[in-house]
Amino acid sequence: MSKRKAIPLFRSTNTNKLMQHDKQQPAEGENRISFLPAAVLCANDSYGRGYSTRMEHTTNLTSVSLWRDAAQRRLLFSAGLSWLFDAMDVGMLSFIVAALREEWQLGAQQIGLLTATNSIGMAVGAAIAGTLADRYGRRAILLWTLVIFSVASGLSALAGSFTILLILRFITGFGLGGELPVASTLVSESVPVQWRGRAVVLLESFWAGGWILAAVIAYFILPSYGWRIGFLIGCAPVLYALYLRRTIREPARFTASQARSLPYRERIASLWSARHRRSTTTLWILWFTVVLSYYGMFLWLPTVMVLKGFSLVKSFEYVLIMTLAQLPGYFTAAYLIERFGRKFVLVAYLLLTAGCAIWFGQAESTAVLLAAGIGLSFFNLGAWGAMYAYTPELYPTAIRSTGVGLAASFGRIGGVIGPYLVGLLVDQHTSVRAIFTIFFVTILIGAFAVLVLGQETKGIDPDADGPLLN
Repeated sequence: MSKRKAIPLFRSTNTNKLMQHDKQQPAEGENRISFLPAAVLCANDSYGRGYSTRMEHTTNLTSVSLWRDAAQRRLLFSAGLSWLFDAMDVGMLSFIVAALREEWQLGAQQIGLLTATNSIGMAVGAAIAGTLADRYGRRAILLWTLVIFSVASGLSALAGSFTILLILRFITGFGLGGELPVASTLVSESVPVQWRGRAVVLLESFWAGGWILAAVIAYFILPSYGWRIGFLIGCAPVLYALYLRRTIREPARFTASQARSLPYRERIASLWSARHRRSTTTLWILWFTVVLSYYGMFLWLPTVMVLKGFSLVKSFEYVLIMTLAQLPGYFTAAYLIERFGRKFVLVAYLLLTAGCAIWFGQAESTAVLLAAGIGLSFFNLGAWGAMYAYTPELYPTAIRSTGVGLAASFGRIGGVIGPYLVGLLVDQHTSVRAIFTIFFVTILIGAFAVLVLGQETKGIDPDADGPLLN
């Protein structure tokens, strides 16, 4: 049996030649892979130092576990920790608004405005960062958005008025919203196709870690030291950005496609061309419904527990317990997504999220509230992981970050509406049951859109030949 001649991947700086070599037809009986991102990520930089000997030949990645490849494992953890810090800040806000409600005597509409302002910033950040990442690269935009949100979060601790806090939370949201779609695009492009979906869901699982960390800080630290320390802790990621600058590299797919970079108008036109129109419509509906329901439910969760009669500290304790269920939700989705496909996981987890939402709204006893809340966390966050894995797979490299960023940006409009709508309804003394019924219907719409309009992307190469504007 003949084999292709092995080539030294770590010493080559010519990405185009590497991609051309990979496109050669393999010898009979030899498995073929579409690209070798881990090797290119490690090319002549400190990221791959220590692994060059093992990777200096063509590897059959179909037989290598995602976790056994040190370069990919390091990439996942590096990007994942930035994701964790994002989640910690969003989670911290949900606990802080419950404390601010008592200390600053904020009304429900003011709380809704504060959380909505954060989401407006995320919408603007996702749209701008997504388009910039297709122009200037995933790595640079990821680092800048991380710095922006962490500095603004730290400054939020110094806010002396509600107006100043709104401004700072908008800037924080801008950085948060910009980082998330860029990070998921980077990871999606940097792993082999057979591990792509699982890798992005595992990246998203770091979100649960951030929420758990926020809940722990809220339960053990905020009652003693006040809400300002929570925002101050959110400044820590600016130091992590210095480390991330040395470890994250551009994906091979993006580097190879830079010469074919499209102007902004052409990228937008391509998203709504005949080739991508259905995918873009599906994603915008999916993102809008999922983000509206998530931020409407979870940013208000500690406050809703207070409205149900629990003390502030006890509500923090129960939300911490519910948050722990996010991790197994992610892990089961990561397993199922490569076994049964993206559409199955998205539709199944969304339907189960809807069921738990209506269950939580009707719950009266503590045990039922906890059970419904745990189910809500488990299935909703599993659906989030599947959504982040699914989105980048629907677009080719030239427009991928723009497509992901605009879908996320449109979804953040839902993130603005959801929390503010809850504030309005609470002020009008609307029952918790009626509020969660709205979320039940919203989630069903998202599940139906994926079921009817969505296409399965498992194992499909989005860079297959074909004109972008057809």
